[in-house]
Amino acid sequence: MAEQPQPISPVKNFFAGGFGGVCLVFVGHPLDTIKVRLQTQPKPQPGQPPLYSGTFDCFRKTLVGEGVRGLYRGMAAPIVGVTPMFAVCFFGFGLGKRLQQRKPDDVLTYPQLFAAGMLSGVLTTVIMAPGERIKCLLQIQAATGETKYSGPLDCAKQLYREAGIRGVYKGTVLTLMRDVPASGMYFMTYEWLKNILTPEGRSVSDLSVPRILFAGGLAGIFNWAVAIPPDVLKSRFQTAPPGKYPNGFRDVLRELIREEGVASLYKGFTAVMIRAFPANAACFLGFEVAMKFLNWIAPGL
Repeated sequence: MAEQPQPISPVKNFFAGGFGGVCLVFVGHPLDTIKVRLQTQPKPQPGQPPLYSGTFDCFRKTLVGEGVRGLYRGMAAPIVGVTPMFAVCFFGFGLGKRLQQRKPDDVLTYPQLFAAGMLSGVLTTVIMAPGERIKCLLQIQAATGETKYSGPLDCAKQLYREAGIRGVYKGTVLTLMRDVPASGMYFMTYEWLKNILTPEGRSVSDLSVPRILFAGGLAGIFNWAVAIPPDVLKSRFQTAPPGKYPNGFRDVLRELIREEGVASLYKGFTAVMIRAFPANAACFLGFEVAMKFLNWIAPGL
């Protein structure tokens, strides 16, 4: 059985989750840029080396060619989207827990926490799908040398002008396939680790900062272990020219397996895992700090 502080407040989760999301983006965006560029780099011609030989080669070329700003390319879109997105994410988790409680002091099982996390993944897709589409397009255009979009707003306008709302939300199904199970794993793992790291006789709300960072970081790794294959498909699909994959993710999957093998579904694995620990450690620490602040200023909220 899982133990968690009571009562659960989805409203506090909303505000604290938004702050945690901002912390995550500032820490994790450079390696997210590397991940997307590795996942979307073109297949090399016969006899030619790939554009990037790996995570560290991509990092070096980006830093040399574009400076530190290159690592933060496209960050405006997730910053604008991440506060409401993580707010909705943590709100969804809080709501999912609340809906499964018959009484305010009910302790949820780990499968119930997983289900609550899955609900958060469904709710965040509304914000996540267009934000990811814009972010990926901005991240790869610098690598290709083209400058089609001057920024996130210009990218959104052009996508809407070219294909309407469907163009902005291209990749929504793959975003759901990635985020619903991954979010379940994310929150369940964090709650499980908090419980096992809490000394006997103490409350999880009194967990030390290093233990919160450790639990949050490992939760991020478990999250991405589930999310990487659909994330690779999503990045490839969202950045493809219109009409390239008429049957959606099935065409992307067939092409990747046929041309590059099953290992291609784990492109960017190193960058993802290097990013996952510090970014999600920062996210959960930001969330817990914000929750304590909210409990102090608005205990009845």
